[in-house]
Amino acid sequence: MQTVYAVLCIVGTALPLAQLMPWLRDHGMQLSTFIAQALANPIAAFGWSDVVVTGAVVAVFVLCEGRRIKMRHAWKSLLGLFVGASLALPLFLLLRERHLAEVGRNNSLEHTREK
Repeated sequence: MQTVYAVLCIVGTALPLAQLMPWLRDHGMQLSTFIAQALANPIAAFGWSDVVVTGAVVAVFVLCEGRRIKMRHAWKSLLGLFVGASLALPLFLLLRERHLAEVGRNNSLEHTREK
C-alpha cells in the first residue's frame, strides 16, 4: 500500500497545483478575487465547501489516529493541506503505513529477544 499512497501523493499534488498555478499567474495572490471566484456560483461553492469540510475531517482524523497509534509527528502531514486534502490524506496514510511497519518490526524483534 505504501506505493499506492506515494503515487496518490504525487497525483494529489500535481492535479490541484496544475489548476492553481495558471490562476496565480493570471491573478497573483489576490485573496479577494480567489474567494469571489470560489463562491461565484452554486457549483463552485459546492466544490469549495466540500474541500473545506474534507480538510477539517482529515485534520481530525490525522490528530486522533496519530495519537491512537502513538505516531510521532503525525501532524506534519497536515502541512499537505496547503496543497489540499488530496495530498494531506495520502501523505498521512503513507506515513502511517511506515509507522505501523516499524512498530511491527520492533515488536517482532522484542518478541524474538524474549525467547
